[in-house]
Amino acid sequence: MDDIFFYEAFEEEAEALRRYLPQRVSAGFHWKTIQECGHAQPPARVISIRTQSAIPPAWAPLLAGIIARSTGYDHVRAYCAAACRPVPSGYLPLYCNRSVAEQALLLWLALMRKLSQQTEQFKTFHRDGITGIECEGKTISVVGVGNIGHEIAKIGRSLGMTVRGVDIVRRHADVDYVDRETAIRSADVLVCAMNLTAENDRYFAYDTLKQAKRGTLFINIARGEFSPATDLVRLLDEQHLGGVGLDVYDHEKELAVALRERRQSADAEVAATLDLGRRPNAILTPHNAFNTRESVERKAQQAVELLTGFLATGTFKWPVPMGSSSGTS
Repeated sequence: MDDIFFYEAFEEEAEALRRYLPQRVSAGFHWKTIQECGHAQPPARVISIRTQSAIPPAWAPLLAGIIARSTGYDHVRAYCAAACRPVPSGYLPLYCNRSVAEQALLLWLALMRKLSQQTEQFKTFHRDGITGIECEGKTISVVGVGNIGHEIAKIGRSLGMTVRGVDIVRRHADVDYVDRETAIRSADVLVCAMNLTAENDRYFAYDTLKQAKRGTLFINIARGEFSPATDLVRLLDEQHLGGVGLDVYDHEKELAVALRERRQSADAEVAATLDLGRRPNAILTPHNAFNTRESVERKAQQAVELLTGFLATGTFKWPVPMGSSSGTS
């Protein structure tokens, strides 16, 4: 049995992990999720996942540890609670702050400048209906000003935008914090960068986003559970939201497997997400905000650091909190 098995390890990430792993550590890799691999038993005493694997509850007594290669850990904490066993778990809180913030920028700029329509109309060199808007002078509201949200705020300021932040903990002196209602109603661009908890699930559901002014752009790079796709479809149909940019999805495990296997899904959220993907004023990316050369290197280095420390001491440098708070992205 290997020391660790890495699920959801795409090619570039697996190569980086191999570079950092000591020779004494044996490891297995697969790009698929646990459920796609169909493993009946854990292939190693320590497993590492991203966000789409569903760990079987029966594995809990067989696991020495879990490493989440993500800055969010709500999925791991939920697993331990469901399995009624707090498997020692670690996560990576620091590797992708800038990369995720820049993905948020990519999404709102593409929506502001109607990039999907521009590339389509290049075929006829036709410019009617693709007049965009500029960032300078617009208001961006960042809900969740942690490590990633603070980077988004800095980017917004550098573009001449008025930046407002919403967070329970107001730890950044350079952020203009306001209440949620003010942030939503004043935003030209509304970015979800929150921590996911049981209390804020569906935070950006229909009634909340309906408070935004007509034409607001909504960006979610945190967790799909905050913004159900069925509600986003409705808000676009009503022409209330001006556009939607998503890198995360409600029912993402089902969505990812259905897309990879090219099969139909009876899940209403998956169907609504696929509907969004066909719209010119919605831009959807495959939970890829973390994925830059720089962050992949940091992720691999930090994951191996977490693993080797655990194998030596039985504890994780960055343990998953099993209390009431949770992480993002």
